[in-house]
Amino acid sequence: MRILVKGAGVAGLTTAHELARRGAEVLVVEKYPSVGGEASWLAGGMLAPFCERESGEEAVIALGQGSADWWQAALPGLVTFNGTLVVAPPRDTAELRRFAARTRGYSNLSADEIAALEPDLAGRFRAGLFFADEAHLDPRHALDRLHAKLATMGVRFLFGRTEAPGHERFEQVVDCTGIAARQVLPDLRGVRGEMFYLETREVSLARPVRLIHPRFPVYVVPRGGGRFMVGATMIESADGGPVTARSLMELLNAAYALHPAFGEARVVEVAAGVRPAFPDNLPKIVERDGAIFINGFFRHGFLMAPAFARQAADFIFADHPRKDEPDETCRQRATA
Repeated sequence: MRILVKGAGVAGLTTAHELARRGAEVLVVEKYPSVGGEASWLAGGMLAPFCERESGEEAVIALGQGSADWWQAALPGLVTFNGTLVVAPPRDTAELRRFAARTRGYSNLSADEIAALEPDLAGRFRAGLFFADEAHLDPRHALDRLHAKLATMGVRFLFGRTEAPGHERFEQVVDCTGIAARQVLPDLRGVRGEMFYLETREVSLARPVRLIHPRFPVYVVPRGGGRFMVGATMIESADGGPVTARSLMELLNAAYALHPAFGEARVVEVAAGVRPAFPDNLPKIVERDGAIFINGFFRHGFLMAPAFARQAADFIFADHPRKDEPDETCRQRATA
């Protein structure tokens, strides 16, 4: 079966992987000159279903729990299984309790236990939450490695374009173009996210750390080599322009509150992107205009894309079974 996948962000690449693994002949087209699109390249890469449940639905856990294993199986050595640490300043311990009430899968930590887990945070926080079963990855490494793997699997890529050459024909089109699909998916909205990279040798973290704050909660994700990705803004806007001064000041202040050494860190990158989201902030697979749309990942792209890629592949092969697989067998698999 020949399938056209539009978009080479995390949704498009994971879907191409699942389709190629099932024997499909896949072509991926991407309007940008390389993989990552817009939102995927700027993602935090936290595979944190329990933490994300705090601001989402139970489905975030159900669909996200297997993501770390999927990424590790697809790209061995990519995932760091060190869990997630959540802390709050003493004045905001009520916010920490509220966070805990909205999720599960954590253990309560004392100041000494926080220090044992992250020595550079010793003496800075009295209480925290540790989500031991969570993980993280570097999104840019993941996208580049998945692109390279797909090429070895026979997947073709065309960059700098939104459509396949006119002479090519496909049995199925899968659209993973994010916010660009708003004209076809009118209930899709943009949620602006801003981030920056800091570089310092004065701080070492082994895992993502979330600082709870009532106005500007922030996460800091280690990237190795003294670099840290800092982000968390969620602004209801489809404006993909530069980071605002207010957001930059608030994120920098939050990073400084986590550890004062971040105040002397070098800012090596600042960027903003638009995440696609449906009204309930959960992704969907939608059939429309002769295509299948996989969209609405909000802030859960790397966490939930593997589950939706599998669902989409099962759905497609239920209608277009492989030649060596009976129709009924394929439909039973998709139903399961």
